[in-house]
Amino acid sequence: MIKLALFSSVMTQPLFANQEEQKQLNTQLKDDITSVEVKTYNLPSNSDWNLKDIPDDFYQSPYQINLFSDNHGQDRERLWSQTQSVMAYGFGVAGLILMLPEDISKWDKENGVFSKWTDNVKEGPTWDRDVLWLNWIGHPYFGGVYYQVARKSGYRQWDSFLYAFTMSTFYWEYGIEGFAEIPSMQDLVITPVLGWAYGEWAYQTEMEIRSTGGEVWGSKTLGDVSLFLLDPIDAAGKGINNLFDMEVVKAGTGGINFAKMQLPTGEYEDQVQLNVHYQLGSGKAQQAPTYQKNYISKKDPVDIGVIGLGLNYGSLNPGEHWGLEQDVANGWNLGLYFSPRFSMKLDYLKGQLPREIGSGDQTFEQFNVGANYYFNSDSSFRPFVSAGAGEMLYAKNNEDDGDSTFALNAGLGMHYQIINNFALQLDAKRFFNSKYSNNDTAYNFSLIYFFGEGQR
Repeated sequence: MIKLALFSSVMTQPLFANQEEQKQLNTQLKDDITSVEVKTYNLPSNSDWNLKDIPDDFYQSPYQINLFSDNHGQDRERLWSQTQSVMAYGFGVAGLILMLPEDISKWDKENGVFSKWTDNVKEGPTWDRDVLWLNWIGHPYFGGVYYQVARKSGYRQWDSFLYAFTMSTFYWEYGIEGFAEIPSMQDLVITPVLGWAYGEWAYQTEMEIRSTGGEVWGSKTLGDVSLFLLDPIDAAGKGINNLFDMEVVKAGTGGINFAKMQLPTGEYEDQVQLNVHYQLGSGKAQQAPTYQKNYISKKDPVDIGVIGLGLNYGSLNPGEHWGLEQDVANGWNLGLYFSPRFSMKLDYLKGQLPREIGSGDQTFEQFNVGANYYFNSDSSFRPFVSAGAGEMLYAKNNEDDGDSTFALNAGLGMHYQIINNFALQLDAKRFFNSKYSNNDTAYNFSLIYFFGEGQR
């Protein structure tokens, strides 16, 4: 109960120093919007949720969840319709695979079609060995596609992120993809978090282009190309509707997967699988929503400024079990800095450590998902305590070799905010595992970049 109360007090802390100024900005924008010329485009239901009437106590609890509600003019029916479409598509794919011969589908029907899924889910999440471009470009891109499903239905950033997290985690990683491979720790974090950053940028850019009549640098062709690249699935659907002047495509979405697939020769091949699907409408005449010609974007109470992406440099000191000496390591971290008092992030360090006996180095890695609680929150210097859980990975080049063990960790550190968009962080963590009764230590120095306008 004590931990729950602490988390609640931290998460509900107002993000705006002066709430009265925020209310005045709301009122001013509502007054200004009445004088703006209105044009009709094929756009989301509403441009900014917070141009609606907001309860006075809303900013006291900025992390409240409004997903699948329509308290501020959101298009709940559109969001739910697209979600049903995605779910139906997933079950449809599973049904088609089930109908295939076992030598093609690789599903063990004799022991139950869900046996592979059950085994994968029990094993995960694991540290995957996907290529960098897939983890850092492919997954954020399609995380942004999920994000925009909610954002284009009129939901604010926080709710849209929660939607992307829910879909990428439970529908994809622990759902459809669970039949093919073990859920990935990077995908669980990178897809929704960086999908939020990309998705919001793409959404704002698309709204600005459409508010000018779909032109970029005065060119309709450049505008069409830009809109397609920002959200190709949605743009293609809108293009079909415009071609027939009917709502042929009601909604569209997609996903990406990277897996090792067995070939007829028995060998395995790395394959990228792109999934696109559309929900067809009734074919009635389009009813495009109204939209302000001069696009106005407001500050959201929770925006991409809470996302921090950092570079790690430090050292790993493995316990006696591993037979390795302490040496330098580097890596990265990605987190959500909810308030000056609380954050959660994924940390990763990797080093080539010398053996204590013999010659040569061995790869040693550590990843953990943890929470930081900060003291002295009004200052640029904020000491913190941390706790989390993760794995220690010894000489693992893929999921089947080397050794690994689950470990809990606790630590201390110091956070220094240079400016809104950059911060430095120094921490030391002690890892505890019961598998080998072994303790490991990691020292880490990070340079962290915050998206958007950064920390407030």
